[in-house]
Amino acid sequence: MPNETSTPSPQPPTQLPPGMPALRVMPMPRDANIHGDVFGGWIMAQVDVAGAQPAVKRANGRVATVAVNSFVFKNPVFVGDLLSFYAEIVKIGKTSVTVRVEVYAERNRWNGEVVKVTEATLTYVATDNQRKPRPLPAL
Repeated sequence: MPNETSTPSPQPPTQLPPGMPALRVMPMPRDANIHGDVFGGWIMAQVDVAGAQPAVKRANGRVATVAVNSFVFKNPVFVGDLLSFYAEIVKIGKTSVTVRVEVYAERNRWNGEVVKVTEATLTYVATDNQRKPRPLPAL
């Protein structure tokens, strides 16, 4: 019997979470440095856009970002990655909505590679027409 060495099988690619992402976007060369690494600030701006969507829906109107409670870059983002931003409300206050955003990159999409690149928690406050805090509407 020949001496066989077993090679561990590769881990299956991570899948995108179920449900509809709040935002999908592909970074372009203008969003990156000369090496093709996407700027963290660009990613932060997209996270804010995605997080505001469920906050606006819950507030039934205008919101303003009042805090970035946490923000972790877990993996780099490259030009050409297709990013999916998943946002869910994790806390509701009198005037505020806290949203968790998770970002996944479909990298080398033809190979099915999916990588979690960022997770963040942001707080938004509902505002009136004068941009002053207002109570959230009852459910």
